[in-house]
Amino acid sequence: MAKPFSIAALTLCLSLAAFAQVKAPQPPPVKVPFAESLQAVVVTSETATDFQGKARLYERKTTTSSWKKVGEEFPVVLGRNGLAWGRDSAPESAGDFKQEGDGRSPAGLFPLTFAFGRPDQPAGMRLSYRKLDEYTECVDDVSSSHYNRIVDRLKVGNFDWKSSEKMLEVGLEYEFGIFAAYNSYPVRRGDGSCIFLHVWKDAATGTSGCTAMKRDDLLKILNWADPAKNPYLVQMTEADRRTYRKKWKLPK
Repeated sequence: MAKPFSIAALTLCLSLAAFAQVKAPQPPPVKVPFAESLQAVVVTSETATDFQGKARLYERKTTTSSWKKVGEEFPVVLGRNGLAWGRDSAPESAGDFKQEGDGRSPAGLFPLTFAFGRPDQPAGMRLSYRKLDEYTECVDDVSSSHYNRIVDRLKVGNFDWKSSEKMLEVGLEYEFGIFAAYNSYPVRRGDGSCIFLHVWKDAATGTSGCTAMKRDDLLKILNWADPAKNPYLVQMTEADRRTYRKKWKLPK
């Protein structure tokens, strides 16, 4: 006769299940400061209301070395309503901050923490990678405990949201993407969510708040980004970049 399933065994199984759920890529619990970054994707626009901008890749050998440009400049599109400072990296003088649903991309300095996409992880990619499926969602419901998190709705446990982005349904714009850890240290309800680098629809269409580009340019970033070098997104107007370049030790 089989022994009854004990409470201890049940607790162990539930603990293992919970542990299994946290293996999916998410922003690390502690933010690596920009001072420790050796790679930067620098995105600038002419004004805070422009949705079109340009991007450059930079790298340095050590945290005290000069930044060196990698490759050529390429075009990007930002939020359809331009830029607004992210509260977690804004200068003291900032007074207009990004909010959920405002159609603006965050300005500031944000770690690039993991990648995602529709196919299997490409060979040579070093960022942690999450393959999208029909249950992959990014939660944008400000009342949810999973706000600004990518989750598997079948495994997350506490299904407490009414609004989310079903990522596989987005299509080729999410063929590949990179999670920009904006509003992640900590997550503030209503400050904005689901900010990615991803493939654009076209050069004339802004996003809901992400930074988008040609597929080939995104693949360049994915093949170049090295988590050991703490890659960052540096994003702001060209005037702000000049203003804070020395203080924040940004690339020239």
